[in-house]
Amino acid sequence: MTDAPDDFRFTHEGEPHRPRTQAILRDHPEVRSLLGRNPWSFVAIVAIVIAQTAIAGVMATQPWWVLLLVAYCVGAFANHAIYVMIHEASHGSIFRSRWANNIAGCLAGTVNGAPTAISFRGYHLKHHAFQGVYELDADLPSRWEARLVGNSTVRKALWLLFYPVFQMIRPVRLKALQFFSAWVLVDWVIVFGYDALVVIYLGPKALLYLFASLFFATGLHPLGARWIQEHYLTGDDDQETFSYYGWLNVLTFNVGYHNEHHDFASIPWNRLPELTAMAPEYYKSLDSHPSWAALMYRFLREGDLSPWARMTRDNRRGVAIDEA
Repeated sequence: MTDAPDDFRFTHEGEPHRPRTQAILRDHPEVRSLLGRNPWSFVAIVAIVIAQTAIAGVMATQPWWVLLLVAYCVGAFANHAIYVMIHEASHGSIFRSRWANNIAGCLAGTVNGAPTAISFRGYHLKHHAFQGVYELDADLPSRWEARLVGNSTVRKALWLLFYPVFQMIRPVRLKALQFFSAWVLVDWVIVFGYDALVVIYLGPKALLYLFASLFFATGLHPLGARWIQEHYLTGDDDQETFSYYGWLNVLTFNVGYHNEHHDFASIPWNRLPELTAMAPEYYKSLDSHPSWAALMYRFLREGDLSPWARMTRDNRRGVAIDEA
């Protein structure tokens, strides 16, 4: 096993997406026709929430091993899809009005068991604006987090298993992030109210099924490799954003199209493949991942792949602050 690095990789270059966005718009102005919203995403949210609630009710009377197996094989896919819908709401890609997108995100978050939709919007938009800036990008692991995990296969597996916990802690380090607002309170009321109803009418095991689904959806599961796929330095050069074009995009609302999403965050999930088709010379030339399961295995086994395998910069343009 190779020694783990003791810091992230650093670049003086700016984030890669804005220049590519400008180039694509220059060469393919028809891409603008893809911008917009998809209100049908709200139908998907309602359907998944109803289905997960119904399954939770069934799991309340099942043995623990059945609950965990169903959470891993079924619930993880449902909760991951819900996570993507929260992501769509955070970009205003469902409805035109901000409040309607906020309500959609809060409703989606009910089956996660914890109110995350409104706070996610705040730090996720900073991730887009300041990709790789340690003090502003919550998608970057914290340094203490990376030191704790290192390149140990066991520690990396445990890190992925408890990934939702690390995600909730990271925003604390961010600068200029508002943690409480009236909408955060609304989110708490909706989600904790839902949790209470689940416990009262379905039983505590039903709520535990939802929590298990959340942990598997974002952690030690092939779906959890999505977090490695998106921005981990898994190539031979300095490419810092990767897409996944495998069949699981069908079950995850095309979340694998990550270069495309960062280049055009205002294109809803259902039109991202059209963007790739319209500008193939910009995307087919980039490295991508064909399998989340294979990437998960690679991350766990390869010593040079760890939470340190990320690109950082001083600000969004990449120019060091003391050089600007």
